Amino acid sequence: MENKKTKGIGLFALLAIIISGAIGGGVFNLANDLANGSTPGGVMISWLFIGFGIFMLVLSFNRLITIRPKLSGVSDYAREGFGDFIGFLSGWGYWISAWTGTIGFAVLMMTSADYFFPGKFANSNGSLTVLSVIIVSIISWILMFLVDRGVETAALVNAVVMIAKLIPLVVFSITGIILFKADVFTQHFWQTFTSNLAADGSVKSLVWHAMTAGGLLDQIKGSLMVMVWVFVGIEGAAMMGNRAKKKSDTAKATIIGLAVLLVIYVLLSLLPYGYMDQASLANVKAPGLVYILNEMVGGWGGSLMAIGLMISLLGAWLSWTMLPVEATQQLAEQKLLPSWFGKLNKYHAPSNSLLITQLMIQIFIIITYFVANAYNVFIYMATAVIMICYALVGAYLLKIGIKEGSIKNILIGFFTFAFQALALYLSGWQYVWLAMILYTIGFILFIKAKKESRQAISVKEWAGMFIVALLGVLAILVLICGAKTGTALDLRGLLGY
Repeated sequence: MENKKTKGIGLFALLAIIISGAIGGGVFNLANDLANGSTPGGVMISWLFIGFGIFMLVLSFNRLITIRPKLSGVSDYAREGFGDFIGFLSGWGYWISAWTGTIGFAVLMMTSADYFFPGKFANSNGSLTVLSVIIVSIISWILMFLVDRGVETAALVNAVVMIAKLIPLVVFSITGIILFKADVFTQHFWQTFTSNLAADGSVKSLVWHAMTAGGLLDQIKGSLMVMVWVFVGIEGAAMMGNRAKKKSDTAKATIIGLAVLLVIYVLLSLLPYGYMDQASLANVKAPGLVYILNEMVGGWGGSLMAIGLMISLLGAWLSWTMLPVEATQQLAEQKLLPSWFGKLNKYHAPSNSLLITQLMIQIFIIITYFVANAYNVFIYMATAVIMICYALVGAYLLKIGIKEGSIKNILIGFFTFAFQALALYLSGWQYVWLAMILYTIGFILFIKAKKESRQAISVKEWAGMFIVALLGVLAILVLICGAKTGTALDLRGLLGY
């Protein structure tokens, strides 16, 4: 009994997984990402809308943890509610989201290093240099071996990293409050701008426009992917539920984690508007907080923020190395992946799942040398795919509520599903389409797992695989067509979106 208690993950470690997983690189570029399309007023309205949606998601996880304590993680919920095939789509999608997100971390980390050594680690088009590919490959393998030594050990390291990464964010928040200018914040509170460019591409003049209802909707739409991305990882405690000391700790960690994240994100996204106007913020070089703090207090501030960003990315990368293998291990336990994926080493870590995940990460790290704007492509794909997983969590709770006649569960489940589905429709469906290629690859393993467990594949499951595979083939054709025009990974542009 004592050994079991020692090996379990406690409340603070679960909280660290959530915060470290969610506070990756996106928060350090949040202000100027939002300023590209949103006024201070638009950002505040967007936070209310998105904060409500994420709060409903957290409540859904907590309700399911309470009423279905034997289940753990998104694929468990989807499978229990809608069968093996949907459970596989959820779990495999979660796996795709986690490791594609780590590619974004790798790109942004090298972009941060460029603050100290301009041009050495990142190219002007957003791709990585050969040196960067080598460095992030080494880091990626080190993190894999760390997790391979035992998930609980890695969780302890993650707790330490969480404290280290919050220091520069606190410094920025305090500095932003001290230097906050109310007149700058309110000057164009609702007004958007249009840049008039000179012949050389420089900004000649700015034209400010009054806010309209349609304009506000566009601002919310433009903020969706950026804001949802910074919350990806909020489900970390639920995914690690089987390894928690107490199941109740997962619910506590999720609520506390959401509250901490909301305070951090709202501060970091609004305070810069009190120092620079929207047009100036939109033109800040990425990563935004690095250069904003550099402007506020000088070079030491930029250096502190850049170092904090790299620590933050390492912590998020560690968390996201843990989460995808939890998903594949659960799929193996559910007989939705071959049993090989669920085998544990002497440290009780799923080594085989780790190896396959790491190989995929390595392949795409190499691809970042060839792909422009790789960071945006990978983080938007990670966000869009995980929205499907989140929507299924809400749908499962809604189904339970209808079956048991619980108005509370019906409302929470409905709002969770509706928010994720609406956000996906407005901003992310193109990236889900691109991910269909990776889903199709997973079907080979799903079929193998069914044969291994001697389970028949239903007609509906075959039909589902056919539809997804067809969409995957169409996505490949779009990429091929895009390669001829130089926009191979710009699905939005190719589709005229």
